[in-house]
Order: sequence, then structure tokens, then C-alpha cells
Amino acid sequence: MKLVTIILNKTECLDELLEKFTENKISGATIIDSKGMVQELIEHDHEDMFFLMSFRSLLAPSHHENKTIIMVAKDEDVERISKIVNKVTGGLNKPDTGILFTLPIDYLEGISL
Repeated sequence: MKLVTIILNKTECLDELLEKFTENKISGATIIDSKGMVQELIEHDHEDMFFLMSFRSLLAPSHHENKTIIMVAKDEDVERISKIVNKVTGGLNKPDTGILFTLPIDYLEGISL
């Protein structure tokens, strides 16, 4: 089993992504509002981060928040989840789209897969 984490910068894709998961019998996702470090620094304009802020025009994301999606998945479902995410978002290889990663789950209670 894997913990699949998707940090979705293209939040406008969230509804379609969840629809595609449902169509493909992928369920049990939890969605959390989140914000990246650069987003937070830009919003609060930290004086002690002058060097970073001097690159504001290069680093300023086009969005103000992210959606973090977490779910438990069978190992064999991870590739399918990745394909859906990449198709809906236009590709995680594009800048400011999002990231996807997995972590192994050694123990689980409360749901069955």
C-alpha cells in the first residue's frame, strides 16, 4: 500500500480530477487547503528574506493556494492515479502545475482496500 500525495497548484483542475478518480473507481481522497513556502513569503513580504524576494517576479506563483490531496492506494493503482493526474492537469512536468509522490504504508486501520 502507498500513501499518495498530490499537491495541486492548478486548483482549477480539482473538480475534473475528482470526477476522473470516481469514474476510475479511485476513492477515499482527503482534500486539504494548503499554501507553499514562496506563496507565504510573498504574502507576508518578510524583510529578512530580501534576497528571495528580489526574485519575486520569477518566483511569484500565478495561484494563491494549493490543494493537497492524500489517499491510500494499492501499489498497482499508483500508475493509474499518476496517469489521470497528468492527463487532467496537462502534465506535472509543466511549471506551477503540482507534484505527486508516494510513501509506503506499513500499517493501516479504518479502511480496507
